[in-house]
Amino acid sequence: MTRDTTRDMTTGSPVRLILAFTIPMLLGNLFQQFYSMADTLIVGRTLGVDALSAVGATGSVSFLILGFAQGLTAGLSVITAQRFGAGDEQGVRVSFATSLLVSAAVAVLLTAGSMLGARQLLELMRTPAEIMDAAYAYIVIIFAGIAAAMFYNLFANILRALGDSRTPLLFLIAGSAFNITFDLICILVFRMGVRGAAAATVAAQVLTCVCCAAYIARRFPMLRLRRADFRGVGQALACHLQVGLPMGFQQSIIAIGTIIVQVALNMQGKLAVAAFTAASKIDTLTTPLTYLGVTMATYSAQNYGAGSYPRIKEGVRKCAYMELITSAVLMAVVLACGPDLVRLFVGSEPEVIALSRTYFNITCMGYPFLALLFLYRYTLQGLGKSFVPTFAGAMELVMRLAMTLALAGPLGFAGICLANPMAWVGSAVPLMIAYFITIRRLLRRTEEQHVQETF
Repeated sequence: MTRDTTRDMTTGSPVRLILAFTIPMLLGNLFQQFYSMADTLIVGRTLGVDALSAVGATGSVSFLILGFAQGLTAGLSVITAQRFGAGDEQGVRVSFATSLLVSAAVAVLLTAGSMLGARQLLELMRTPAEIMDAAYAYIVIIFAGIAAAMFYNLFANILRALGDSRTPLLFLIAGSAFNITFDLICILVFRMGVRGAAAATVAAQVLTCVCCAAYIARRFPMLRLRRADFRGVGQALACHLQVGLPMGFQQSIIAIGTIIVQVALNMQGKLAVAAFTAASKIDTLTTPLTYLGVTMATYSAQNYGAGSYPRIKEGVRKCAYMELITSAVLMAVVLACGPDLVRLFVGSEPEVIALSRTYFNITCMGYPFLALLFLYRYTLQGLGKSFVPTFAGAMELVMRLAMTLALAGPLGFAGICLANPMAWVGSAVPLMIAYFITIRRLLRRTEEQHVQETF
């Protein structure tokens, strides 16, 4: 394999490596968020607030299913990164073969189960009757494309595991451009309503998935599988599931919390749903925090495979500074510009804009905790520690549930908004404790090995 398509993160300046790996993902995310906002803008301004509410009402249901797929594939690729960091090319191929088979099986199960249970989930969430049909029409098409989303995420995560964060960016740009174009055609030309927005999303996922697969087959000899590679799947399956399934379930646990919030929002009415949906789109500006964390999963996994434990500690410490500085900048930007950006989606809807301002005033205060949550969660996952991140996800669910139940009644919309920052605090604390215990043990292991080598 040519080294210009991969990045070995076990040598060189941690800061430079972290930034060089993160920046392409951030640029890709900008295009993805541009698409997401354009999609929301098209739906809100051409189809109306009801359609925007219908699409927004499906967000937590979509996250429940697709979040599991994203978490699972990210977990599978952790093993690939560890094999790559250890210089084990055969292990990389076996890991890729195992990931393909696991992803295919899970995609079939998720597609069948989600399409059959979509309406029941929306009903359980007390989706308002006036937007129920539109919400169902949208989400069932999204669920039909689960396989494309699953395999795109797998291919992108495998590339990142090998240190290539630039290629997924290029495919994401192409997919986003296609998505926006097809969105406009389906909604404005073919008059497909919310079905058109969903169809455009699935079509773009299929395109990016096929392009990613073709690129891997052509440019990555290390990932060209042979029959012998699949013979090792039986032995490799357990360790892949041990990391992948908890990361998938962790995302689903978090999604259950968002469903609880969505139920509370649905009971507040469609204007509250529209405000939360639009404000949440602006809130995705926090994704630099996410991708700094995602970078640390690859960084820590490769260095763990190489046995470079002091280097892991150094990288995490420097990344923590970057995370906290970034969270402060984002807080200032969102507080200053958030309500004005919401107007792009809803036009002159004063009640919706007022509710969105409440959302920003409350949620932004939790950004530093969100930054630390991502940093330590992904670092632990890169080290193969799946229990604590899953436990932290459960804590996030418990805090979000408790805050929503306790505060939605007396405080209404503001109480629901408080659930997010409180959930981030509840999740970040155990992750920080677990990381410091883990890194101390790893450094002690390094010292013991050094003593043995000395004598």
